[in-house]
Amino acid sequence: MSSHNANTIAAKTPGAGYLHTNDYLKLIGVVDLPPLTSPFDPGYDPVTLDSHIDQSAHLMSILKISMACWMIADERSTRKKIQSAKARGVPTVTGGGPFEIAVAQNQLQPYLDLCADIGVSRIECGEGFTDLRADARDIVRMAHDRGLEVQFELGKKHGGAFRDEVINELIDQGSRWLDAGAIQLVVEARESARGVGLFDDSGNFNGDFADRFARAFGLGIVMFEAPNKPSQFAMLEHFGRNVHLCNVRLEELLRVEIYRRGLHSDAFGKANLRCGNPEPAMAVEGAV
Repeated sequence: MSSHNANTIAAKTPGAGYLHTNDYLKLIGVVDLPPLTSPFDPGYDPVTLDSHIDQSAHLMSILKISMACWMIADERSTRKKIQSAKARGVPTVTGGGPFEIAVAQNQLQPYLDLCADIGVSRIECGEGFTDLRADARDIVRMAHDRGLEVQFELGKKHGGAFRDEVINELIDQGSRWLDAGAIQLVVEARESARGVGLFDDSGNFNGDFADRFARAFGLGIVMFEAPNKPSQFAMLEHFGRNVHLCNVRLEELLRVEIYRRGLHSDAFGKANLRCGNPEPAMAVEGAV
């Protein structure tokens, strides 16, 4: 039986399982993309998180495990989350807050030991609400000694929207951490994307400042926090589908990814997001 006839039979047999969503996406010109979103677990229970991973693991570049919530949740639940991600090939990263507190309390070594024992793939470092005096190379070396990767977050949490003179300072800081062995950088936006980082007090996105980070590091290295719908859509419209977004809530991941692929009504008309040229259409059955 030809594939066309088989598909025709399948189309007339609901639930037959011969047709697949990926095949259809190719027909309408949706391109294959690597995982380009780092979602954020705000402290869900293991069952809920496992369901999200089961549904969307192929879309997750790396999963951020809450803020410090994982430290005060039942440890068995935290370990279940890490193992669930690992079983589906999704790396995990801790948030930067616990790192900053560990350094401020002179407990960086125990913190790194704990992260390694819990099983995360990576830690996030930063100076979002503290001032770091330790050398980046020493910190990265300590992490690597425990099998942990490092990413660094750029920007203060309480410093307001970026000013022009701050951008160069942050680029220099990011370069130092990359030279020290960090593998990715994150641009701060907190959970509001208002009055912080690339967003002014009204939530307006500063594309010129974002471009400076992208030119300095490339979209393969720098990730942009996009914690809500306006920030997510603004980033995708500005950079196109290849921008790496992070701090996206798990329940918003699929919405981000349909926008990235031009499958959202607001994205379909955007030249840098719209689906590509579709494959030639087959004749409509019964048409004359």
